[in-house]
Amino acid sequence: MKKKVLFIDRDGTIIKEPPTDFQVDSLEKLEFVPKAISNLRKIAEETDYELVMVTNQDGLGTDSFPEKDFWPAQYKMLKTLEQENVIFKAIHIDKSFEHENLPTRKPRIGLLQNYFSDEYDLASSYVIGDRLTDIQLAKNLGAKAIFIGENQDDAELSTQDWDEIYRFLKFPPRVAEVKRTTSETDIYIKLNLDGSGKCKISTGLHFFDHMLEQLGKHGSTDLEIQVKGDLQIDEHHTIEDTALALGEAYLKALGDKKGIYRYGFLLPMDDVLAQVAIDFGGRPWCVWDAKFNREKIGEMPTEMFYHFFKSFSDTAKCNLNIKAEGENEHHKIEAIFKGLARAIKMAVQKDPKNLDQLPSTKGVL
Repeated sequence: MKKKVLFIDRDGTIIKEPPTDFQVDSLEKLEFVPKAISNLRKIAEETDYELVMVTNQDGLGTDSFPEKDFWPAQYKMLKTLEQENVIFKAIHIDKSFEHENLPTRKPRIGLLQNYFSDEYDLASSYVIGDRLTDIQLAKNLGAKAIFIGENQDDAELSTQDWDEIYRFLKFPPRVAEVKRTTSETDIYIKLNLDGSGKCKISTGLHFFDHMLEQLGKHGSTDLEIQVKGDLQIDEHHTIEDTALALGEAYLKALGDKKGIYRYGFLLPMDDVLAQVAIDFGGRPWCVWDAKFNREKIGEMPTEMFYHFFKSFSDTAKCNLNIKAEGENEHHKIEAIFKGLARAIKMAVQKDPKNLDQLPSTKGVL
């Protein structure tokens, strides 16, 4: 298995950077960033990342920053971390000044050429730092960035809290992308199970878009769905293929399923009562008990409702048991979609007491 790396900056990330001269050149100036030590220990012990320090030390070894002033604080920092089981596999220090533009100075990658090999998975690695040059370093490495500071669009995470960095690395967002292209449809889906309900959906069927938005909004799932289908023929392929791709996306995002509650289920909406039970147990099955008297709701044929959920269960490899009763046809199907969203939200939620366990006596889902 390829190694994943955390390329971690020093000043402003692990230890505080003095606001006047920006140099930690004495033991008196050595002060750790709050919660850096405790969370680095958890990261070192509980994840499979290799820790590497990468730091610019302006003019180190010159009269402006003698090495005899640098090393006592450096060794003290490393010894403190080592006592907490935080050990760096490598430490890369560039001693140049910024105006020299040397290839070894961050964000340039002259010091890090050894990581461009089959031994390392840079795409799954991160640079952690408090400067924009750290974000640029991540780009130059083909890695991702965690930024210590205010929100930056180019960073996977922006925060000033090491607790949040630990949680992000220990429990990364469960995301998936699916592209499905046939002679009948061209579909792109991106979802984040740990999102906030942001939706960007366009299938060419406005009522279908409205229903799919319920999955995102009420499931706290960020959901992007873009579909180009052969609507000049009819709606069948667009609805069916979207369901197949969506189910595949949920399956991919769930990953190994460790720590999830697995089951979710009852939702009233005006005159309607919808019951949607789900089990992400690895086996597809769909039970449907909902009757519709209208031929269409919006542009969506009611005969396709069951077909959508059956197709979803096939590729998500889940059991679905759906029942709805009521008079208003619009409310009925909307309650079912909302019920599915809430059921999924419950089922994919992490159980804090069993984060590393599969919810199965068989040991497989």
